Amino acid sequence: MKRFLIAAFALVFFAGFAQAQEQIENMKFDKWYKKGGQWFAASSASERVWGTANKGLSLLGMNGTTPDEEFVAVPGPGKAAAKLKSQNVLWAFAAGAIYTGSWVKLIGTKGAEITWGIPFHSRPVSLKGYYCYKPVKINYARKPYQHRKGQLDRGYILVCLGDWDEPLHINTVTETFLDDNDPHIIGLGRLRLTKETDGYVRFHLNIDYRDDRTPKHVIIAATPSDGGDYFTGGDGSTLWLDEFKFVY
Repeated sequence: MKRFLIAAFALVFFAGFAQAQEQIENMKFDKWYKKGGQWFAASSASERVWGTANKGLSLLGMNGTTPDEEFVAVPGPGKAAAKLKSQNVLWAFAAGAIYTGSWVKLIGTKGAEITWGIPFHSRPVSLKGYYCYKPVKINYARKPYQHRKGQLDRGYILVCLGDWDEPLHINTVTETFLDDNDPHIIGLGRLRLTKETDGYVRFHLNIDYRDDRTPKHVIIAATPSDGGDYFTGGDGSTLWLDEFKFVY
């Protein structure tokens, strides 16, 4: 009986341990499909966990986030990378972006509403992967970033885990964004991109945990223009991402 209980406990323990080491669908950015002129970072709608700003841009025949099968960090059959390019559009500046979450809607010509975060219940130590960054000088700026016009663009890669009951609602018109001081945040890591790279660079982004709570959602977000929420950045700033993976 004692041996049985020990074996049962070990089985439950290791099963729980295995389940705790979650990854996210399409973290290597190899799967893409196109529908209605819009690129999606997934193999199908049912597997879609990555959001972009392509919905609004595709109405103008443009996409800010696209697959790149030629320039990849790890070559091989079926490999691709995510290419994020910022660009001016008819009425404003649109930063290239990718994030775990979904596009909700355009708000006239003033901005957009999106959600950040997907269900996730693990506590990874870090996020690793590859990036290549090619920023240009900022040529489009709105308040409070007019002083950055003419400066080199900046980007970021971000990972955030929290115990929100639902994804965060981001609204660029009301300037409702992720707040680093949000008490729901459990772990946070941010890699600031400030200079051009010579090809791909391998990164290892540590997650700084604030307590021992169990996450309910995870956010991964990246952009070549960190002022994009305020329609500020360089027309042509580009960020490639490839082979993401959580480390435990």
